[in-house]
Amino acid sequence: MTGQYVYLFCGVWALVMVAIFIQAIRLSYRIEGRSPELANRYGFPVNAQIFHTVTNYKVARDPETQALRRRMNRLLLICLAGMIAMGIAINWVQVG
Repeated sequence: MTGQYVYLFCGVWALVMVAIFIQAIRLSYRIEGRSPELANRYGFPVNAQIFHTVTNYKVARDPETQALRRRMNRLLLICLAGMIAMGIAINWVQVG
């Protein structure tokens, strides 16, 4: 594989991983909106409380919210596995 194609593959892979991570963040905001203890009460934008939603801390216990949380955790695991796979692939391929 030539260097040009490796760079192209890495760029596309990175965009896919960023898109998956953005979807997970969006789900975290939805979970926070459904959880009374995590809801934004201040009226101005705040960072996603992704640590709370991953660990199920102060998250609403209804089945729909828990399903959203499981989906978000799955997306985060896919993102983590993708980054590990990319790191392994880059170590195996010599560019240049």
